[in-house]
Amino acid sequence: MNKINAAEVINNSKFNRFHFGLLAWSFLIILFDGYDLVVYGTAVPVLIEEWGLSSVQAGAMSSYGLLGMMFGAIFFGILADKMGRKNVIALSLILFSLFTFLCGFASSPTTFSIYRFIAGLGLGGIMPNVIALLTDYAPTKMKSMAVSIVLCGYSFGGMLAPILGIFVMPTLGWESIFWFAGLPLLLLPFIYKFLPESSAHLIKKNKKQELLSVLRKVNPAQKMDERTEFFLQVQEENKVPVVGLFKNNRGLSTVMFWIAFFMCLLMVYGLNTWLPNLMIEAGYALNSSLAFLITLQGGAIVGTLIIGWLCDKYGSKKMLVPLYALGAVSLTLLGFGGSELFIYLLVAIAGASTIGAQNLVQAYVSQYYPPNIRSTALGMASGIGRFGGMLGPLLGGFLLTAALPIHMNFIAFAIPGLIAAIALALVPIKRAYKPEATVVKENETIKVAN
Repeated sequence: MNKINAAEVINNSKFNRFHFGLLAWSFLIILFDGYDLVVYGTAVPVLIEEWGLSSVQAGAMSSYGLLGMMFGAIFFGILADKMGRKNVIALSLILFSLFTFLCGFASSPTTFSIYRFIAGLGLGGIMPNVIALLTDYAPTKMKSMAVSIVLCGYSFGGMLAPILGIFVMPTLGWESIFWFAGLPLLLLPFIYKFLPESSAHLIKKNKKQELLSVLRKVNPAQKMDERTEFFLQVQEENKVPVVGLFKNNRGLSTVMFWIAFFMCLLMVYGLNTWLPNLMIEAGYALNSSLAFLITLQGGAIVGTLIIGWLCDKYGSKKMLVPLYALGAVSLTLLGFGGSELFIYLLVAIAGASTIGAQNLVQAYVSQYYPPNIRSTALGMASGIGRFGGMLGPLLGGFLLTAALPIHMNFIAFAIPGLIAAIALALVPIKRAYKPEATVVKENETIKVAN
């Protein structure tokens, strides 16, 4: 009987139609994820005027969605390692699409906040599991690049929100840009049909025929048939998956990743929510300020793709530490003004160094931990990071209320970038998961120490 390591079949594969399809559907999911995250920042100047909100109240409304994301990331991350990534992705998509759509029918800040919280549960669960699924099936030589390409969908969605805001809100009102968020519900049957389940889950549930069908698409060159027996080398299973994040001397790494996520998401959500208002305070009109939000997302796309390619070539840590530091510098300079071209350039660099860096650190985390706790690792880091995400909009609201000099507002958002750079610099590379370091035994499920 022929025994095959499923991970080796995947890692040694070449990019083909299967990988392209997985990238395409994942990109589309993350695009709407990004749209739903940024759409509030697009509508908030109008909501403040229409509902008579203070800056602190508006920041709090944003934080309700991020509170939901915190719980969703942790709960759905752990759940996916138990019941499969595909089912959790579908459930998360339903939650964030339906309730962001319903935000367009909210008649009060209270109703709006409740819908944002429930949508946040789905938003928190979607990204860790899409990234984990991509990492499961991407060839070794392009794991970071595959995740980077898909996470650019977040920035495209983030650009789409202010673009629609510019062209649609003046005629149809702020409600209309939330209605577009319901489109993924129409695509759900196709997404569920074409997304594969993770190989680890299929092996765990003994779904051999489904696994064989998927692996034949992943690596057609590999000889496999019904008599083939598959196994996956994993580290020791834990009844409580979170415990695995601290085993094998990974405690320091785990805490440092949590700090980096916290600081980076503070910058990301603070800027996504308040950049238009900050630029209005600096003397720009609403449409020009929304254009800065588009530039922020555009910089994130370019930065993610370029640095993602460099991460596969030179290592994620070597690229991410200076990128976080660059974000701190660009945000500091942004507060002191300059020519319009210079400001746009700084905003683009800030996008690459905040949103782009957050995209890439997720790819790094997905490869740092073994497959059996990959969703848990991403979910916990994302969940802890949401505390920073909740603090970002609140911090921006307090800063605007305090009427500080404009450069002080930007410096306040720059400091977390420096802290994130220091935290990631302390992550020991030698503790990263290395499939080639595992030991093969005769049984179909292998327990090894890394």
